[in-house]
Amino acid sequence: MKKFILDLMVKENVKLNDTNVLLKMTSQDNLPNMLPGQFAELRIDGSPTTFLRRPISINFVDKKLNEVWFLVQLVGDGTKRLAELRSGDLLNVMLPLGNTFTTPQKTSDKLLLVGGGVGTAPMLFLGEQLSKQGFKPVFLLGARSKKDLLQLDLFAAYGDVYTTTEDGSYGEQGYVTQHSILEQIKFDQIYTCGPKPMMVAVAKYAKANNINCEVSLENTMACGIGACLCCVENTQEGHLCVCTEGPVFNINKLLWQI
Repeated sequence: MKKFILDLMVKENVKLNDTNVLLKMTSQDNLPNMLPGQFAELRIDGSPTTFLRRPISINFVDKKLNEVWFLVQLVGDGTKRLAELRSGDLLNVMLPLGNTFTTPQKTSDKLLLVGGGVGTAPMLFLGEQLSKQGFKPVFLLGARSKKDLLQLDLFAAYGDVYTTTEDGSYGEQGYVTQHSILEQIKFDQIYTCGPKPMMVAVAKYAKANNINCEVSLENTMACGIGACLCCVENTQEGHLCVCTEGPVFNINKLLWQI
């Protein structure tokens, strides 16, 4: 897909909790076509310590409102600068980058979308697109505590939502791979994004139960175009740049110990 470098305008900056904000961006022109799993590289202006763009998953696209959403976790000066943006501010963005998830052929297939932490971001856009195509996905979202579970009401618009928290403050206590829904439904396809240990655990479950599984890797992607080699992943096909060959990979392509 063609890549664009655009100055997008902040339409709304929504504080979701102490460590996450939702940036709703728009443009005077129609936004380019974007697909679930793809990401953008956001330029950070005014930061003395941030020299490279920050890769952020595409959380949602609203074509009617001409909006693209970015779920931003505050982890350093760069993302904190993004959190300070106000309505009307301009942000230079390169998008869409990377590949997308594959879609099953049969709408009767049972689909499980697993997200952990801010890795839930691409699962919302994916769930919405699958819903449009006649699927009813099941969402399994994990976090440390209730305050870290994001956008639950939005997920519920596209499928059944199940949750886990490590402290037991919401949903079932434990990790996503320990949720009882995995014993109740035989899924045909799993999609997941989140911390690597979580994705490896999901991949092990999928492998053990002969379920096709795709993961969206979160390797450090400094340039987004395969030039800096920061995001290289060792795969069955050799060393590949996650930003150009991914970020979505079938688990059979990865050299994880699963």
